Amino acid sequence: MEVYNLFLCGTGGQGIVLAGRIIANVAFKSGFDVRESEIHGMSQRGGTVTGHVRFGKVVYSPTIPLGQADSMLALEELEALRYCHYLKKNALIILNARRVLPAALPEEQYPKDVEERLKNKGYRVFKVQASGVAKELGSSKVENTVLLGVLSQVLPFKPETWEEVIATSVPPKTVELNLKAFREGRKIGEALLQP
Repeated sequence: MEVYNLFLCGTGGQGIVLAGRIIANVAFKSGFDVRESEIHGMSQRGGTVTGHVRFGKVVYSPTIPLGQADSMLALEELEALRYCHYLKKNALIILNARRVLPAALPEEQYPKDVEERLKNKGYRVFKVQASGVAKELGSSKVENTVLLGVLSQVLPFKPETWEEVIATSVPPKTVELNLKAFREGRKIGEALLQP
């Protein structure tokens, strides 16, 4: 592997920035050169937030060139559609089954077939009901950690490294909850992503 490119997208308040930092730290602790970048739209109002994480033997730029992302972690459906042009052909998308209606878009105009549209573009799409898992665990705030667990089944990092980084990245009172969310996500990822 020369450089692995992971694109993250979602809306403000979904934990994209934290997720990107966790992934970058896990990659660094796993011995890779890492570059990370995030872009905030009107994140305080539910606007777009994207992140780029690149790791490999040597990585020079923090931003992923268009059409070069190996995978996408999308915390919101429409954002996946909006940014899929960053992906390579046949790239993997972990798609959270979450719809956040943009302020300027009437509900009836929100596409109901995002997953199908992405598949029709040639991407491998794995849809995850992360919000349901997070609610079962007792907090919607760990939705992003559930998705990190799913993603961990794709990336070449040890589960222990993920857990170590998560434990030092989230508020101390939420460590156990986040670790449970991560482990639940790993189980989902194993079921979804293994042949």
